[in-house]
Amino acid sequence: MSGRFEPLPGGGAALALDEVEISILRSLAMQLAELIGPGDQPEGPSDPLDALFAEGPSEPPADPALARLFPDAYMAPDAELGVDEEKEARAASAEFRRFTENDLRARKRDDALAMVRDLDALSSAGLSRDPAVLELEPQKARQWLGALNDLRLAIGTRLEVTDDEDGGELLGLPDSDPRKPMVMAYFWLGGLQETLVETLMPG
Repeated sequence: MSGRFEPLPGGGAALALDEVEISILRSLAMQLAELIGPGDQPEGPSDPLDALFAEGPSEPPADPALARLFPDAYMAPDAELGVDEEKEARAASAEFRRFTENDLRARKRDDALAMVRDLDALSSAGLSRDPAVLELEPQKARQWLGALNDLRLAIGTRLEVTDDEDGGELLGLPDSDPRKPMVMAYFWLGGLQETLVETLMPG
């Protein structure tokens, strides 16, 4: 896999993708949206005022990938806290999560679905061109940046890549290893994320 984001005149970013790359990105984005899900938000129509004050969960998700996407706000992974300090941090994290996770979950899911819609539109418009060129206005580019980051965090968690590692040793896995496609996707997404950040940085 190859490809990198390039800046567009006037802002935004462009990326050339072939049919295989479009299919892989779309599949990953759909899986991310399904993983994130709606959370504890009620299904169906609801009063907007009720939704504004709806409370979310107070405990971290059980799935390690979701826990990476929605970490505790006041609990550093390796922090050495006393019993009372840890109790206070857990209480503060639970309170913060109750009032923020539903909105954060909705935003992350919207970012993933925006990626799916953009790829679907690209497939429809670029059937005669291979690769097709995806052009993102600045706001869409920021949504893609959020989705790419979330995908890398989720895949990195599945591959057991920690914050102190870059996962480089995984590149040495044999092609027969079932993790190899996920490893290649992890590094490909990392390259896309890095070049997208570069295009969005003020020159």
